[in-house]
Amino acid sequence: MRVKRSLHARKKRKKILKAVKGFRGAISRRYKLAKQHYIRAKWYSFAGRKIKKRDFRKIWITRINIAARKYGLKYSELIHGLRLANVSINRKMLSELAVNDPSAFASYVELAKEHLKKVTA
Repeated sequence: MRVKRSLHARKKRKKILKAVKGFRGAISRRYKLAKQHYIRAKWYSFAGRKIKKRDFRKIWITRINIAARKYGLKYSELIHGLRLANVSINRKMLSELAVNDPSAFASYVELAKEHLKKVTA
């Protein structure tokens, strides 16, 4: 006895066509094109989530660097000094402090400076 696949095939096609509903031109109506663009869109959305994390880290580092230079330290020196002081604060929180609470950020900078002086002396 043969297997009739019309129901499953239609469900599969409808799922893809529903996903590409807002796409321009024939892509939203023709299954073969829709499937190709659906796969590519999924790949870009996956890659985009990784790129977003990268971009946010760049922004945080830039903010920290700008704020640290106001107190006479480079970004790398600040991070190195905090490591020497055994301070474990992530870059996201450090950048938030740099923007929203400069006095707290200044205390971290001073802590880093003290431990950098101990190493060089």
